[in-house]
Order: sequence, then C-alpha cells, then structure tokens
Amino acid sequence: MIKTRFTEMFGVDHPIVQGGMQWVGRAELVAAVANAGALGMITALTQPTPDDLRKEIARCREMTDKPFGVNLTILPAIKPPPYAEYRQVIIESGIKIVETAGNKPQEHVDEFKRHGIKVLHKCTSVRHALSAERMGADAISIDGFECAGHPGEDDTPGLILIPAAADKVKIPMIASGGFGDARGLVAALALGAEGINMGTRFMCTKESPIHQLVKERIVANDERETELIFRTMRNTSRVAKNAVSTKVVQMEKEGAKFEDVRELVAGARGKMVYATGDADEGIWSAGQVQGLIHDIPSCAELISRIVSEAEAIIRERLDRMTSVGKRQAAE
Repeated sequence: MIKTRFTEMFGVDHPIVQGGMQWVGRAELVAAVANAGALGMITALTQPTPDDLRKEIARCREMTDKPFGVNLTILPAIKPPPYAEYRQVIIESGIKIVETAGNKPQEHVDEFKRHGIKVLHKCTSVRHALSAERMGADAISIDGFECAGHPGEDDTPGLILIPAAADKVKIPMIASGGFGDARGLVAALALGAEGINMGTRFMCTKESPIHQLVKERIVANDERETELIFRTMRNTSRVAKNAVSTKVVQMEKEGAKFEDVRELVAGARGKMVYATGDADEGIWSAGQVQGLIHDIPSCAELISRIVSEAEAIIRERLDRMTSVGKRQAAE
C-alpha cells in the first residue's frame, strides 16, 4: 500500500482521486471509486438544482460508507448557477471533502473551512497554486496541459508543472492531467506529488454512467484525438476530437466569436453524447491520456491494478536499477 501525506490527510487507502467531471461525476461512479479505497467526487453542477445535489449525495451514501467528496467548479457563465445554495447543501449534507476549481474560490474556501471541510483546489499554474495555499486550501490538484477540460493558458505540461509546483507549494499536492496507469502514479510521486487525479480514465470504467459506445470510442482513440477549442477566446478547453470540435476550431481560425459557435458547443448537446453514444452529437471532454486507455475495467479492478503495478515498478524496476548500480560500484 502506498501511503502519502494526501492519503493520511483525506483518510483514503490509495493516492488516487476521481475528480469532478460534468455529466459523469454521479453517485454510482463515486461510490465505486470510494469502495475501492480511492477518493471519488460528485460533480455538484451536474445536478440541475441544489436539491438534486442533496438527493445525489444521499444516493451515494446508500452505496458506500467510505469517504467521498463533492466538486464545485466556479467558472464564468452567462447565467451563473446559485453557487451559495450548492455550497450550503454540501455543508448541510455533512460532506467533509470538497474539490474546488475555476475562479478565485476565497468565499467558498472560507465557508467550507468554517465547517471543518477539507478543500482540495484544482489549478493549472504554480502562481494559482500558491494563491490557493494562501487562501487556506488544504491541498492542491495541479493540472497539466495534457488534461481534459480547462488546461489554462500557459500550456505547461505536467513533466514541468508538477515539480515546479512541488518546489514551492508546502501543502500536499496531487498531479492531474495525463494520468491513467501505474507508470503515471510512480512518475507523479517521483516528481513531488502525493498522488494522482484521473478523469478520462475513470470515464472508461464499468461504473461510469456514460454510454458504452463512448467508452469504446475512448479505448479506440489514441493520444492525438483531442482538440483545443476556445483558444482564441483565452478560455481554452481540451475536448475529444470529433466533427463538432473540429468545426469549432476551424471557425475560430476564421475569426468566429463565442456567439457564432454557441449552438455547437451547448452543454445540452454534450450531455446527449453520453446519453446516446453518438460521439459526434456535441462537445465532450477527453484528455490525451486516451492513448494509454485500452480496456473498460471496474473501478475496483482499475485502482487495484494501478496500485499493485506501481508498487512493483518501485520495488522491482527502480530498486533493481539502484541495486545493480551499487553492486557494480562495489565490484
């Protein structure tokens, strides 16, 4: 078993997190992750109303007695959701772990901390990680350029971003973006992180509440099957490459503004992808890690495999390298 500051702080067996994913972070997936000893997150804004979130938390509790959290993502919106009401439901429901992401979450962090809730803040740069640390976050999820969703505008891949953040951030930090197997976990630990966050990999599990055809599409895709949309609007988002995302990128090159692509990128269309299995129905998130995903295991199988293979890499491959070196030096 791999113990880190992160597993100790958040009371989980394994240093693996299933972070927030719009339309995907539902009770059945989160409970399966929790039951396997990792940390799952219900995505608050997937639920249409705060009361629906209350019911989803209760549904998850019926399926697990292990720790799980809730993701609350704060992003610019034409009609912002009632964040304070969602936050209140999280507090009233007795949730003890929250993943925040997006715009400065100071008021949310303050309120969560007041109620003894641990806050894991996801960010895409060292400066934002340090800002979240000053704000009172308990831990950081540092998100590299490889990730699905919003990679920020710095384009810094994990291989640089993780150790750069580890050099400066004092609180526990997990690595996000591009992680899907044991090699990634060992690499993250070597780079200074205390665990990993996986999104796309957890989409492609038996308990993931999305259509089987989408899971099969992820398995079939390689690492090149993503597009970066909204680059010209400085609100970059990495999504699966399909007819819609390719069209949006082309329209942006021709000078399109958000109003011109609004219908193409509508969240309702993306939601339909997961419901119908038609991967070209709308925009849906997926990371470059698709190139490392070759099967659709249960969450228990996936987590057990990652941890056991990571231990084997550390104990056998890496230790053997140093042991061989020591023997040769002695000779």
